[in-house]
Amino acid sequence: MIRSEQLRRPAAAALRILAVAGAYWLGGRIGFTERVVVDGSVVTPLWPPTGIALAALLWMGLSVWPGIVIGALATIATISSVSVDALAILAGNTLAPVAAYLMLRIADFRPALDRLRDGVALVFLGALAGMLISATAGAGTLVMSGSLAPDDFWPIWAAWWAGDAMGVLVVTPMLLVLRSAGRPAANRDFWWTEAVVLALVTFAVAWFATRTESALLFLVFPVLIWAALRYQLAGSAPCTLVVSVLAVTAATSGQGPFEGRSMLETMALLQALNGAAALTGLLLGALVTEQRAVRRRIEEACVALADVVDQLAPGETAHLWPLPGGPYPERGEERRR
Repeated sequence: MIRSEQLRRPAAAALRILAVAGAYWLGGRIGFTERVVVDGSVVTPLWPPTGIALAALLWMGLSVWPGIVIGALATIATISSVSVDALAILAGNTLAPVAAYLMLRIADFRPALDRLRDGVALVFLGALAGMLISATAGAGTLVMSGSLAPDDFWPIWAAWWAGDAMGVLVVTPMLLVLRSAGRPAANRDFWWTEAVVLALVTFAVAWFATRTESALLFLVFPVLIWAALRYQLAGSAPCTLVVSVLAVTAATSGQGPFEGRSMLETMALLQALNGAAALTGLLLGALVTEQRAVRRRIEEACVALADVVDQLAPGETAHLWPLPGGPYPERGEERRR
């Protein structure tokens, strides 16, 4: 029995590593379907593997980091030969989510994203700070290898950093929500009906805003606010993903508000939209979740306090607590009692 248990643990760890590697590779294949060329270098406006890698680390811990290495190596091997330069980029792509994970642990991050501080930590530590490593390693390697002119370092660095950061802001919350989100026990029929309506409206509004030539990208924000207020991250994360995907496909094909713009202008407009949408949904969803948790704890404390008072003075304080549906005593009646 002990020997079988000793064999089972390494096998389970190996399966987790392979699963992370497969998910990373699949995310890379999806990301490369919408790649663009900036100053002669290929970049992706949204790089899902960074979000997948960080979510895997938050779920399973630091032990799955070899899966990130294997997935990144497989992704690189599918588009080019594995060279010394590719290994340097591989190192940056591995260290970025690992560093982001370690910073989030220091900040006492909770994957449930049920506090505003968790949303802020994911934005500034997980996305903006952590992805500086991969962008610097990637763009720096291209410059040192001669594949990129030194004058083109900053445009490529900015595009690389923005794509990796968007992967964290858009994909990581979605994956964390899939694991932890539940549905309310009451009013399930109405809950599902409104959820379906929200999904259809989100797709329709995002499609129209990203395909029309008029500057109407701001139309997506009321929908994201609706999703965050009603469903918190369980609603805002999928809606943000829909908006981001439709925006990326419109930008790479030069449709709607992205038509006729230079590549740098297109990337700037796209990342501004994706960043604002991700921040709106993530932070507002976390804030509403935290406020509801505080309200629930206050209600539970009030019920516990009422039980304690009733035990100390049975029947003497029942008239002081409002009953569902009334009637409620007037202040004059309370004084007479």
